[in-house]
Amino acid sequence: MMQMSNKTELVRASLAKRYAREKRFRFWGLASIVLSLTFLAILLTTIFMQGWPAFTQTYMKLDVNLSAEALGVDAHAPQDKLRAASYDTVVLNALTTRFPGITERKQKMALKKLVSSSAAYDLQKMVMANPKLIGTQQTVWVMADDDIDTYFKGNIDRTQPEADRRIKDFQLVWLDDLEAKNEIERRFNLPFFTSGDSREPEQAGILSALMGSFYTMLVTMTLAFPIGVAAAIYLEEFAPKNNTLVDFIEVNINNLAAVPSIVFGLLGLAVFIQFFGVPRSTPLVGGLVLTLITLPTIIIASRAALKSVPPSIRQAAYGMGASRVQTVFHHTLPLAMPGILTGTIIGMAHALGETAPLLMIGMVAFIVDIPQGITDPAAILPVQIYLWSDSPERAFTEKTSAAIIVLLFFLVMMNLLAVLLRKRFERRW
Repeated sequence: MMQMSNKTELVRASLAKRYAREKRFRFWGLASIVLSLTFLAILLTTIFMQGWPAFTQTYMKLDVNLSAEALGVDAHAPQDKLRAASYDTVVLNALTTRFPGITERKQKMALKKLVSSSAAYDLQKMVMANPKLIGTQQTVWVMADDDIDTYFKGNIDRTQPEADRRIKDFQLVWLDDLEAKNEIERRFNLPFFTSGDSREPEQAGILSALMGSFYTMLVTMTLAFPIGVAAAIYLEEFAPKNNTLVDFIEVNINNLAAVPSIVFGLLGLAVFIQFFGVPRSTPLVGGLVLTLITLPTIIIASRAALKSVPPSIRQAAYGMGASRVQTVFHHTLPLAMPGILTGTIIGMAHALGETAPLLMIGMVAFIVDIPQGITDPAAILPVQIYLWSDSPERAFTEKTSAAIIVLLFFLVMMNLLAVLLRKRFERRW
C-alpha cells in the first residue's frame, strides 16, 4: 500500500513538472509572437509616419505676366519659338513683383529658390497648350522647392540657429507673408504617381519604376508560369519513378529555392548579358533573372497542388477510356489550378520585392523617361527605393518611405489575392 502511494506521488510530481514545462513553452511561444508583432508594428508605424507626408506637396501662388516681351517672343511665334521662350525669366519677374525692393544678388537667388525648377516647365506646357495666353496676366499655382515643402511639413525647426538651417531668416519672413495671405497650399502629390525620377526631390515620382516593375513582372509571368507548370506536370504525372535523373532534377529544384538571389543576378550577368547580349537595365533581362528565381517556387507549389488531387479522379478518367494526357489536362490540371495560381502569385510577390539580383544586371541606373516596352531602360520599385535611400537630400527620406508604402500595398494585394483564390476555389475531398 505504501509502495502504491509512493508511485502515485511520483506520477503527480511528474505531471506537475510536465504541466509546468508546457506552461513555460506556451508563455515563451506567445512572448515571441508578441515581440515579433511589436517590432513589425514599430517598423510599419515608422514607415507610415515618415512616408505619409510625401503624398502631399506644397504649392505657391504666383501672378505671372505672359506678355510677348516678358517671354521674349513674338505674339504669333511658332511652336518651336514658344518652346524656347524665357519662362525662367517670367517666374523670376513674378517673384520680384510679389516681393519688391529686393536688390541683393544673394536674396534674388534665395527668392528664386522658393519655387521648384519645374515651375518654368509647367508654364511652358501651359502656353504651348494654349498660345492665346500670350499677352495675358495669369494666376498659377506652382510647386514649391523641396526645402520649402519640408519646412511647411514641420521638418525644419525655425528656432534653430540660421547657420544650421537651409532656410534663412529673410526667407522665413517671405514664407510667413505668403502663408498669412493664403498663397501657400498643401495638395495631393499627384506628380509622385505621374512623374519619373528626378534629381530634384519635389519633382521625383515613381511612374517610371512602376512601369518598369510592370514590364518586368510581365516578362517573368509570361516565362515562369508555363515553364513552371509544364515542369511540375511532367515530374508529377509523366516522369518515371525511382529514376536517377528525375531524382537529381527534383533535388536541384529544391536546392534552387534556397539559393541566395544575388547568385541569380551573377548568372544573369554572365549568361543573358555577356553571352546572349541582352540589353542591360531593361525589363527583359530583369524578367529573365526573376524567372529563374520564381521557377522553383512555382514548380514546388504546382507539384503539391497536382499531388493533392485524389487518385480516384485519375482512376475514373482512365476507366472512361481517357488517355494519360487527357486525364491530366481535362481533369487533374483544372482541379489543381487554384493551388497552382496561389503558388504563382506568391512567387511573383517574392520576385516583385527582389533588389540584389537586379543590381547585378545594371537596373540601378538613374532613369527619368517612362519605359514604353521591355527593351527600354528601366528601374523597378525596390531599386528606386534603394536609390532614394542613398540620397543625402532630406526630402528623399519621405519619398523613400512613401515608395515602400506603395510596394507594401502591391505585395499585400498580391498575397490577399492568393488567399482569396485559395478560399474561393478550394475543394475538399
